[in-house]
Amino acid sequence: MPHSTPRTTTVHGAQWCRTFVPRPHADVRLICFPHAGGSASVFRGWAERLPDSVEVVAVQYPGRQDRIHEEPISDMERLTERLVEALAPQFDRPVAFFGHSLGATVAFEVARELHPRFPTPLRRLVASARLPPGKVGPSGYDFTRDDHLRRYLRGLGGRGGMALHNGELWQVVVPPLRSDLLMSQRYAFRPGAPLTCPITVIVADGDTSCDADDVRGWERYSLGAFDQHVIPGDHYYVEDPPDELFGVLADVLDGGR
Repeated sequence: MPHSTPRTTTVHGAQWCRTFVPRPHADVRLICFPHAGGSASVFRGWAERLPDSVEVVAVQYPGRQDRIHEEPISDMERLTERLVEALAPQFDRPVAFFGHSLGATVAFEVARELHPRFPTPLRRLVASARLPPGKVGPSGYDFTRDDHLRRYLRGLGGRGGMALHNGELWQVVVPPLRSDLLMSQRYAFRPGAPLTCPITVIVADGDTSCDADDVRGWERYSLGAFDQHVIPGDHYYVEDPPDELFGVLADVLDGGR
C-alpha cells in the first residue's frame, strides 16, 4: 500500500512536523519526539495502530532525512525554543506528547515552556525509555569520538547497532546522533513549577539504559496522575513497536485519562 504524503508545518522555512495520516476530526493530537539520532519516520505506521480518535504528528529535527542539509541543533534550550514556536499551531485541539529516550526529555522541556501559554493544558506526557529529567547526566562517553559512539551503541543493543556494520549508513547517522548525544550530556535540569498533566512512563523489559525502578521518579515532575508500564522489547522497541505499546497509548489517551 503506498504511503500518503505527510502534511507539514513550516516555521521560518524549516519543516518540523509530519502527519502521515491526517485526521482532521480526531479528538486528540499525539505529538511524537524521536530518540537521539532518530527521525520522524520512526513513527510512520503508528496512526494505523491507534484509534481514529488519535492523530499522530511526528517531529522532524534538523540534520536528518529531508532536513539533512540543515545543521543539527545540539543545545536543548535552543531546540526547545524552536519547537515551542513550531508546535504552537498544533494546539487547536487537545494535545498529548510522546517522547522516546532523549525525545522524552525534549518533550518534557517543550511542555514546560508551553504550559503558561495555553489555557488548555497538555492532555498527557508519555515518557518512554528515559530517566527522569533530574537524573539525566554525563554518561562517561566522549561522543566527539567515533569509538565511544560505537561502544555506546553496542551497549544499548538491538537495532541501535545496525549502523555499526554499514559504513555508508554510519556516515549518514553519525552527525545527528553525535549532536543529539552531546545535547543530552550537556542537559542540566532547571528546577521550576511542575507540570499539571498526567504522566505515563513506558519502559521495555530488555532495555539496558533504564528499568522500571529507574523511571519511577518521573512521578515527581507533575501534579497530575502517574502510571507506569513495562512492555516487551529493548531500548529501540519503537522501531518495531509491540502491540502492547498501542494498547497503553489507546487507553491513556481515551477521554484524557
